[in-house]
Amino acid sequence: MLLELFRDFFHDMRAHRTRAALTLIAITWGTIAVVLLLSFGQGLGNQMMKGMMNAGNRIIVVYGGETGIVYQGMPKGRRIRFVEDDATLIRESVPGIGLISPQYRTNVTLTYGKFSTTAECEGVNPDFEDMRRMFPMAGGRFLDAIDIVEQRRVLVLGSSIAKDIFKDENPIGKILLADGVPYTMVGVIQKKIQTAMNNGPDTRRAIIPYSTFRTSYGNKYVNSIAIQPSDPQRQERIKTSIYEVLGRKYHFDPADERAVQFWDFIEAEKISTKISTGVTIFLFFIGFLTLLIAGVGVANVMYVVVKERTKEIGIKMAIGARRSYILAQFVFESLLLALSGGGIGILFSYGVISVFRMIPAEEGAMQFVGHPVFSIPLVLLTVGILTVIGFVAGVFPAYKAAKMDPVESLRYE
Repeated sequence: MLLELFRDFFHDMRAHRTRAALTLIAITWGTIAVVLLLSFGQGLGNQMMKGMMNAGNRIIVVYGGETGIVYQGMPKGRRIRFVEDDATLIRESVPGIGLISPQYRTNVTLTYGKFSTTAECEGVNPDFEDMRRMFPMAGGRFLDAIDIVEQRRVLVLGSSIAKDIFKDENPIGKILLADGVPYTMVGVIQKKIQTAMNNGPDTRRAIIPYSTFRTSYGNKYVNSIAIQPSDPQRQERIKTSIYEVLGRKYHFDPADERAVQFWDFIEAEKISTKISTGVTIFLFFIGFLTLLIAGVGVANVMYVVVKERTKEIGIKMAIGARRSYILAQFVFESLLLALSGGGIGILFSYGVISVFRMIPAEEGAMQFVGHPVFSIPLVLLTVGILTVIGFVAGVFPAYKAAKMDPVESLRYE
């Protein structure tokens, strides 16, 4: 029976070459639209999320603010400024803290030989490496605990500014001046994409131990405190606890949201995920409509086939063919037409995606577009859509054919 269904299918395709070819092209194009739109959409979403995580790996940055509520006889408008000990206080008093680092920040002049440039400099601890994904290139390292304890004059640079200063030299172990003070280069941060900035990208940033920063520049107050919760789901509870702990120390109302400010990357990640999901749904809807229009073409072809094979249907039914066979014949042809075009479209899309994945995603426009993602769930989704479209496009013409009266069919001219 299956062999006969295939024979009838190819016979019909030969009899209606032009119409079948146009329908096949429409199905192929619709499949390409669905696969490429969703693949590039997922790649864009992944790159956006990667850029967000590179700027802050599920961290919360805490800033001092200004009181907005009169509390315990103290006026509003008092400035709240944090010190290094506040990072220790938060770690010991707030449950769920994974990593934490005080942050000092200033602009410095970096000098190496006759070359001089300015950079944003931060004084932090070793936890900062994971919190900001500042992973060093091979041969170098990030800050360690001994650097903090001994207040070493060691320096880690972003990849871009290190390239500007040292050109093609190996920077590790070199001595350069930061505001006239000699520092030893211990690492260069790997190049990365960022979709969120804090006074410039990390590729143009200088990092030194916070203890060295304090003694070198005499800062009493930190600019901020970076926190990474051990469980991102506890973010709101941690923020509430920080209000309570710091409120007791600095005498402000724990409900005073102006007293402490947060830059919440965890919340930003949730928003980015929703945006990415919305874009994916929109792109899928566009591709699905294109595929649906192609499905209308399949239905038209099948209606024409039923009309032109009316007498043949009558003969088959007159010699004992069941209505279920007639129904299966046309549904099978419709499904085969849809899946054939879909298969060609999927293979073509895979080729296009493979070519784009060979382009480096760290430079040019690709660093924002990202690599398209060709996944098994995407293929299964596309095949499922094609199956539904092929079935629906074939079942109504097939139902019409199966309901024909054999006598009337034999009289049809």
